[in-house]
Amino acid sequence: MEYYLKLRGVTSALPLLNFGKIDIVEILILVFVLALSLSLHEYAHGFAALKMGDDTAAMAGRLTLNPLKHLDPIGSLVFLFARIGWAKPVPINPSRFTKAKSIKHGIFWVSLAGPLANLLLGTISWFLFCALFTIMMAIGTSGPIIEVVMRLFLTLFQANMLLAVFNLLPVPPLDGFKVFGVVLPDKWYSTLLQYERFIGIAFLFVVIVFRGVLPTVLGWILVPFNYAIQYPITWLFQQLQGALGLPVMPMFL
Repeated sequence: MEYYLKLRGVTSALPLLNFGKIDIVEILILVFVLALSLSLHEYAHGFAALKMGDDTAAMAGRLTLNPLKHLDPIGSLVFLFARIGWAKPVPINPSRFTKAKSIKHGIFWVSLAGPLANLLLGTISWFLFCALFTIMMAIGTSGPIIEVVMRLFLTLFQANMLLAVFNLLPVPPLDGFKVFGVVLPDKWYSTLLQYERFIGIAFLFVVIVFRGVLPTVLGWILVPFNYAIQYPITWLFQQLQGALGLPVMPMFL
């Protein structure tokens, strides 16, 4: 039986997969993905800050992958339903960035660390998805355990790509604002930081009002990221599958 996957709006057929609609499994997968993805994102911020000389996050007990230290109740609920959420911000003190070239330079790398961690986890998840797909084709069948694990890897890939791209939007209070703030004049950057909270509330309002349009916009932004990650990994496994005489998986692009 064939199962049709929708990745960034393109439908591809995957033979032998029949995930079905098991609500409890879907919920458990989403909870795991939520805990791992958001915890890794916040841990990366704290780790980068520590490398810059600021141990504020470590002293606050936030330099950990324990989801209970990071998850925000409202952000977690939103993630389960909309696949976009947030965690409690990791506390940092830019004035303690003694190893950074400048405070703005330190903020840049600390802010970028979170989305980069999600991109890394997404890349690993897609690699494992392709590897498991190849194994499944080699044995010529699939079982419920393999199917659930493949769902997990696929959800990890999709969610982490979405989290990375969403957080890279150059809008306060998202990481992308501080990342792209490096190219802004200091006066503009400081002014925007003063109104960060109000801009953030307005942005949340826009996201809620235009929630039907947001997935389409993020889908457009995701195209180059998906291409850069999916294409080389999928191509590698296509060559392996062809060499082994197995059915070749679609490119998903």
